[in-house]
Amino acid sequence: MYVIVDIQGQQFKVEQNQRLFVHRINAEQGSEVEFEKVMLIDKDGEVTVGTPVVDGAKVVLEVLSHVKGDKVLVFKKKRRKGYRKLNGHRQQFSEVRVKEIIA
Repeated sequence: MYVIVDIQGQQFKVEQNQRLFVHRINAEQGSEVEFEKVMLIDKDGEVTVGTPVVDGAKVVLEVLSHVKGDKVLVFKKKRRKGYRKLNGHRQQFSEVRVKEIIA
């Protein structure tokens, strides 16, 4: 069984006990968070598609840790003008585990 759920603007295909990294969730480590924007449910080949969401379905996640992603360097340059700009960014992520799928 798997579902497609919207977590903070991104869609994820999740299964029971799966670990994944999502954009940082404002919840403490070890706490549970529920997301009710379930868009699709697949139970052993029986597919239910929401319009736009499936009523009564939700996904319960457990927050395992908060981490930073890899550094992304943004380099801008204009040739023959002496213009160079280097900017770095590290995205904040939360590692979560799918505790329960209620469908």
